[in-house]
Amino acid sequence: MTIYTARPIEPAVLKQLRDTDDAGRACVPYIDHEGGAPLRCCLRRIRPGERVALVSYAPLRRWAAETSAAPGAYDEQGPVFIHAEECDGSSGEGYPFTHPGALRVLRRYSRAGHILGGRLFAFPEDAASAFDAALDEAFSDPEVALVHVRAVEYGCFQFEVRR
Repeated sequence: MTIYTARPIEPAVLKQLRDTDDAGRACVPYIDHEGGAPLRCCLRRIRPGERVALVSYAPLRRWAAETSAAPGAYDEQGPVFIHAEECDGSSGEGYPFTHPGALRVLRRYSRAGHILGGRLFAFPEDAASAFDAALDEAFSDPEVALVHVRAVEYGCFQFEVRR
């Protein structure tokens, strides 16, 4: 059981990214024969043989547009894998990409879209309760509006958690 919800990329945003990504490039689908990379549309790993795309995504920019925040220089974009066609989305259960030993950064953002800090997190065996505690810690600061969970090894956006 988890307290917070890992948010995948919204379906309307995915539709846009499947046309033109946040760097202005056309989507180029391909068949991933190996699988294993994290999908941000449904928050699971790619299965061998699935048709996917690697697109540039600016998660904070999308949130700022919804909330009128002005992240300025904090508006960064990076690569994410998505299904090339519409999928069923996330089950909404548990935290994805949290195998024991996985290293993540929990980057905290203010209502204005500015970074308030972050925390390095190594997933233990009991990942869900430990991750809940790390998110409790982040949201104990009333200035924190949302948290981006990012992979340490590549810095890639994994998913978002909102207050």
